[in-house]
Amino acid sequence: MKKIALGLLFGIFLISTANIQAQESAESKGSLNSGTIDSQFDYIYSVSNNFQEYKVVKRSNLDKLQSNILDSMKTMRSEVLQLKTQIGSKNDSISSLNQVLGQTETEKQEAIAAKDNFTIFGIGIHKAVYSSFMWLLVGALAIALGFFSFQYFRSFKKIRKAQKDLEEVQEEFDQHRKNTLDRERKLKRELIDAQMGKA
Repeated sequence: MKKIALGLLFGIFLISTANIQAQESAESKGSLNSGTIDSQFDYIYSVSNNFQEYKVVKRSNLDKLQSNILDSMKTMRSEVLQLKTQIGSKNDSISSLNQVLGQTETEKQEAIAAKDNFTIFGIGIHKAVYSSFMWLLVGALAIALGFFSFQYFRSFKKIRKAQKDLEEVQEEFDQHRKNTLDRERKLKRELIDAQMGKA
């Protein structure tokens, strides 16, 4: 009986020593004071004892893990809240930028329309229409200039011909007048000679 009690005592001593060594090796592998939640779960699993098919976990370890998880969740919630605030401010910034962009686009379209249009006598005219009208006017004026130049040169030729004809008629008239004066003088002499011959 003493041998059995001693054997049981020795077995319990070996088991507790093995458990202490397992806990020490597990503590050297990780802890509840640092690391990720996954590593903390791994640590708890490694330092826990087996009871049939269950793991026996110290209450202090579970409390520490719960505290760590709640701290992590609190931190994550604050980060999520901060990110939501940042997203909200960025969305506000984006919407204000979109409004400014829309207003700028409207102003750009108005500036393009103002650049392409102008008013004459209070009537708005597009530059393309004005340009077409001006080229049409220039074409009409060029045709009119060509027509009047043709008429002018044609009239100028007629005038030169008329001046030449006038000069020829003037020469003929001068020659005829000269001949008439000569004839008149001749007749006057004959008349004087005839009057003197009678006397």
